[in-house]
Amino acid sequence: MVTSALNNKSPAGPDPTEGTENVKTLKHFPPYGAMNSSAETCPTCRGTGRIPRGHEDQLVAVIPCNDVRLKPRRTTMYVCFSMVLCLLLCCLILFFLFPRSVTLTPVSVLSVMVYFSPGSVDMRVTNLINISNQNFVPVQIIELNVQGLVLRAIVGTTKITNMTTIPSCSQKSDTIQIDLSITDKGLNEYCKSRSIKIHTLFLELQMTMNISFLSHTEQLSLDTFEYIDCGANSTIPHPVR
Repeated sequence: MVTSALNNKSPAGPDPTEGTENVKTLKHFPPYGAMNSSAETCPTCRGTGRIPRGHEDQLVAVIPCNDVRLKPRRTTMYVCFSMVLCLLLCCLILFFLFPRSVTLTPVSVLSVMVYFSPGSVDMRVTNLINISNQNFVPVQIIELNVQGLVLRAIVGTTKITNMTTIPSCSQKSDTIQIDLSITDKGLNEYCKSRSIKIHTLFLELQMTMNISFLSHTEQLSLDTFEYIDCGANSTIPHPVR
């Protein structure tokens, strides 16, 4: 009896290429602990020396305590250098941002214009002032109030609100005008008298200036005395005494 060739054919054996690939892998990556027979296979790479793809963020590498990477060099030098640098930076900030003085100084009387009326003597006095800024930041002048007094009686006031900004470490000159009205009977006769050549009148100016810099506001005050001629116009500047 002849049996079919299909029945006599033995079942298929293992693929020879698979064994070849395993041999090549073991040659390049020997099993973990192959040098020591008492060691066990690494459970992470299973002796292949490769980490499964996609598990890089789940595995932790362990290094010995005597590794050089755990002993950084020149640590003391770096710490000292950082402290000195921070200290120097703080000193520079304090030096440039520390508030300094802003001074208001009267310079001279530029002109005095006199106007006579039946019951009063009206005058327009123009003064020159200096404003010095010793800060390393600009100073904004908010407003300037000037009050004129003669014999301790208020004869005129003025308010200036459109003054400009003073740059850092600089000085700026500005002119201010104040209108005075003298209604006192005795002073009227004195200023209108023709027998007196020079009608000297002492004027007291009380100046108050509000400034703003470094996110805060300050107020400067100054009292000054000057002499003017209330009997005639004067356009010759003379210093304030």
